[in-house]
Amino acid sequence: MNLRFLVPGTQEALPLRSFLKRQGFSLHLWRRLKHQGRVTVNGETVIAALTSVGPGDEVICEMPEASPVEPLAMPLDIRYEDDWLLIVNKPPQQLVHPVSRKRPEPTLANAVTHYYETTGQPLIFHPLHRLDRNTSGLVLIAKQPHVQARLTSPRGALFHRRYLGIIKGAPTTPEGLIDAPLARKEGSLIEQTVTPAGRPAQTRYRTLARAEGLTLLELSPLTGRTHQIRAHLAHIGFPLLGDDLYGQPSPLIARQALHAWRVELPHPATGEPLTVTAPPPEDMGWLLQRFAAAFDFETLS
Repeated sequence: MNLRFLVPGTQEALPLRSFLKRQGFSLHLWRRLKHQGRVTVNGETVIAALTSVGPGDEVICEMPEASPVEPLAMPLDIRYEDDWLLIVNKPPQQLVHPVSRKRPEPTLANAVTHYYETTGQPLIFHPLHRLDRNTSGLVLIAKQPHVQARLTSPRGALFHRRYLGIIKGAPTTPEGLIDAPLARKEGSLIEQTVTPAGRPAQTRYRTLARAEGLTLLELSPLTGRTHQIRAHLAHIGFPLLGDDLYGQPSPLIARQALHAWRVELPHPATGEPLTVTAPPPEDMGWLLQRFAAAFDFETLS
């Protein structure tokens, strides 16, 4: 992996480590560069820990990086790509990342790794977040680890996601904030539950339309806990339609009716606002037709 940086003309001289930290280099990444990589400044090989840079300097960082994920040829719905980011639309029934070597199955990571290989991009899979197997929608992937670090921070992620979800019935108020800490339920490997001992978790929701006893919601997680939207909606008494873990199965859809339809972020290179969307897949799309009189996906903003 080669990373190229140009020190701005307005930048004062400073240690290389400080400059790279401003570019999103974590301590872990800095250590990898220092012990396993190679750095050149204006074409000259330097010792990273002993080097300072100044206005106009060109810095190139070379680091060995091998993917542990097997490349597999699979369909890949790319919604946005540049030298920094890859944003793909994950179908339902697909894991984001392999979870078991004993029971391997094709995942989004395998598909992206194959895409990188066939397009001559020496990269590995760096997702900034995950979606449950049965949740469809946009997954934001950093092409280099320092981009991943730049879009996250101890105070929270700099990217924002919006989901479409369908529930049976309707909340007492058409919009609101679910502020309820979450932790893993005792005796379960995956299920989450609301408990004062849990980690802080917040989800905003707003009603988009109602029809035939169902409600279409837009959901915006302000934190990124496991199963956050699913557990929060169940907590207020309105689990997602078809959610057989937090609610019950439905004849209308064979999974939880949840789709990550929109992601918004400042571009990691330019800082300019970037918005990417993806419509729901067919199994949710036909359900949206029930709301057609009151809702138009094309006008949603």
